Amino acid sequence: MQVVGARVDGHTLLFDVWVVANSTRALLDDALRPSGLSAEEFALYSALRRDGGVTPTELAALMAFPSTTVSSIVSRLERRGHVRRARNPDDARSYRIQLTSTGRATHRAAAKLFAPVLAGVKATLTLPIAEALGVLAAINSAVRIAKPDR
Repeated sequence: MQVVGARVDGHTLLFDVWVVANSTRALLDDALRPSGLSAEEFALYSALRRDGGVTPTELAALMAFPSTTVSSIVSRLERRGHVRRARNPDDARSYRIQLTSTGRATHRAAAKLFAPVLAGVKATLTLPIAEALGVLAAINSAVRIAKPDR
């Protein structure tokens, strides 16, 4: 039986996106291992580098995580001493998640390991980076639109 939208080999766009995500995670997990951060943690720390930090809602939206996942991650990173909860000047009912100096140092060390991996991927990419980013943004947008409200 042919799956709608599948290639001759039976794979679909979403299967390919899933494979790319897992391949990327494995590549970065290996590269970042000496820093003590996983690929997911490095992405989180990168998102938290913003001046003033981010709210849990902003982090959940940016990382496409459920709010319960963000809450458990923040607790884990607080125990490490890598993040802190700061008062949100825009909403007293909320807080902002900020990297501590230790968290920033950990992120900087991991970024030094990340940079050559990114450079290697860019160097072997067979289309312009702007085009690749555009395609990724379009796929991300389509996936978010297709996600049923929960």
